[in-house]
Amino acid sequence: MTAFQPAGRAWTSTSEGQTRELGAAVGRVLRPGDVVGLVGELGAGKTTFVQGVARGLGVRGYVASPTFTLVREYQGRLRLYHVDLFRIDEEELEAIGFRELLDAGGAVVVEWADRAGGRLPRDCLWVRLQGTGEQPRAFQVQATGPASADLLRRWEEEVLRAGAGD
Repeated sequence: MTAFQPAGRAWTSTSEGQTRELGAAVGRVLRPGDVVGLVGELGAGKTTFVQGVARGLGVRGYVASPTFTLVREYQGRLRLYHVDLFRIDEEELEAIGFRELLDAGGAVVVEWADRAGGRLPRDCLWVRLQGTGEQPRAFQVQATGPASADLLRRWEEEVLRAGAGD
């Protein structure tokens, strides 16, 4: 058996609509148990991206930032857990049932995922968003294991099919 070689990809978004469409593309290919960690400064578009993910999953209604509620749950073709770690630290993750969310059989998207320390699964997809305000957004995507590499492959295929990326 060969060791896993990390897989990566980069995209650029020049609008909120394109950021949502990149999110929708990953939402259309998410499977139960997939975990996506989002990293980026305030205003980089993390929540906008998750709004797209929810749309891609068929979630109806408004998708809001869970900054003050910490976790929002949405039902589409599968359950989406939208977690925001901006206001908590790693030690507080147990209090919000973070481990249970990861094991609940839905898809989990975590904003400010770098604040989870080692609590995210080893095999998850990391998405770093760079840029704020009117700047284009740079998406740096890194798969850390075979399941997330498969998710990245499906996402790339969906972006090409939908014409969502550059």
